Amino acid sequence: MRGTWLIAMSLALCNVSFARADVKTKTVTYEYDGVTFKGHLAWDDAAKGKRPGVLVVHEWWGLNDYARKRAEQLAGLGYVAFACDMYGEGKTTEHPRDAGEMAGEVRKNVKTWQGRAKAALKVLQDDDRVDAKRMAAIGYCFGGSTALQLAYSGADLAAVVTFHAGLPVPDEEQAKAIKAKILICHGAADSFVPEDTIKKVRAAFEDAKVDYEMNYYGGAQHSFTVPTADKAGVKGLSYNAAADHRSWHAMRRLFHETIDARK
Repeated sequence: MRGTWLIAMSLALCNVSFARADVKTKTVTYEYDGVTFKGHLAWDDAAKGKRPGVLVVHEWWGLNDYARKRAEQLAGLGYVAFACDMYGEGKTTEHPRDAGEMAGEVRKNVKTWQGRAKAALKVLQDDDRVDAKRMAAIGYCFGGSTALQLAYSGADLAAVVTFHAGLPVPDEEQAKAIKAKILICHGAADSFVPEDTIKKVRAAFEDAKVDYEMNYYGGAQHSFTVPTADKAGVKGLSYNAAADHRSWHAMRRLFHETIDARK
């Protein structure tokens, strides 16, 4: 009888928890430098008052369902999340060659790269539900590199988290411009990022006294947070459930330390 009561109570608590979260989404159209972008905004409509905002930047595939779901997952945790569009018109692809070309087109001009990211961040900062003093950016693969570029631009971010990012090396001026605390979640078996690049990023952060943390996940390859990574047909892309779980909780720990705390 007591066991039945405990089960009933647990289910009741679960129902209360789910009832409190009422995640809503909408497409937000915005512009930068003559290009129109279509992002995905997610928030908990049951929450009251201003909340921290989290910018979510997609992989090289474009703003697909994976990035949207991550934004919705964050909204369920109480954040206002905006999955931005870095390519324009919400373009996506499932072909690695096309993805590489689209990402490469953005990366070749750092001013444009950072400008598009800052335009997306402004959409989030200007939202009435968002406390613009409590902002973070996260990104996956190309999106993680973009989140770092946003930090290198001196954006007003409290935290930046990357998952299997390409890790662009900042110059001295860029490193000194960083305001955010940075968490890099990296697969120890990632064949896409040379160890020499990692050393250069770390050296730049150390010289500029950046508050950063770098987590290596043993056995994890590139795209370790993406459940469908193995289906992409690209050598070196593979899902790793343990690394996915641990990196997400590492992100939440940093958020608790930064944007969750009211100033």
